[in-house]
Amino acid sequence: MNALTIIKPSRLAEEPAGPKQVDPLSDAFRTVRMTSAAFFRVIADGPSVADQLPSSAALSTILGGAEHTIIYYVVTEGSCFATLAGSASIELHAGQIVMFPGGESHQISSEPVLADPSLERRFAPAEMRLGAEIAGETRPNAKLVCGLFACDSGPFDLLLKHLPPMLIGESTEEPGLPSAPELIQIAMGESETVQVSRQTVLGRLAELMLIQVVRQHVRRMPAGSATWLSALRDDYVGRAIALMHGDPRRNWSINRLAREVGLSRSRFAERFTSLVGIPPKQYLAKWRMERAARLLCCSVNIASIANEVGYSSEASFSRAFKKIIGVPPSRWRRQEELMAA
Repeated sequence: MNALTIIKPSRLAEEPAGPKQVDPLSDAFRTVRMTSAAFFRVIADGPSVADQLPSSAALSTILGGAEHTIIYYVVTEGSCFATLAGSASIELHAGQIVMFPGGESHQISSEPVLADPSLERRFAPAEMRLGAEIAGETRPNAKLVCGLFACDSGPFDLLLKHLPPMLIGESTEEPGLPSAPELIQIAMGESETVQVSRQTVLGRLAELMLIQVVRQHVRRMPAGSATWLSALRDDYVGRAIALMHGDPRRNWSINRLAREVGLSRSRFAERFTSLVGIPPKQYLAKWRMERAARLLCCSVNIASIANEVGYSSEASFSRAFKKIIGVPPSRWRRQEELMAA
């Protein structure tokens, strides 16, 4: 007589057996949509200064009505100084990158402080043209490439709002990514073409540059900083965030997350909230809606999106989406389609 094996129903069809982990920083980069980019070659000689107004006021003529504009400079030769409005000047040398993620007012100059109003502004942004070289007769004391790119962040905006107003990076090669000089060489060649795909390529190059600088910033952050970026480096909170990003549809209770990372419930909840700024359940809810907003741009089936982010019905998902984002999923999709048109 053959033995009869009885298989009891399980929840394996609803939830994967083993929790997945992804890199939350890479996940956050995917929520930043590059919309346009431009690169300028700059040569400065003698006493020189470039004053840059806030991106909202000065860059709209270059990149259009962007939601968010980031500007950065790569020093390819010589040295110069970068000054954020209200802060001390920082000296930059060949191979370094300075980035202004919020598009704040700043100054690029040949000296730490240039208060003399008689100094000639030899490379003001209004004079720049794609691929143009602005130089005098003397030997230049700095060569730079200025990069501007416009982007739209997702509703949760994990990345951009947690970056400082000025970032300093090195153009050293990151694992798996081209070096900054290689990116600049490609970008400058691409910026001088008239191909239809030019903006797409420039946007990707700008994105790679942003990734390099932000990764370096995260590695240099001091321990104990209470931001989302610093939380990624915490052994417990960072792993919990990676678990939620890896499988947002899973029912991540505080008890389950605490058990996965090896802390008590109370210690985990306190540690997570102090570093991230919001409790784990609130973070999960917001990240689910961030992912859903991204999926709405490429999928027509709202029910499948609801299932993808952990909701049992389209109705419950729509209520949660409207509560967090402010509008129903269908309206969000129409707004995104109009912006992309």
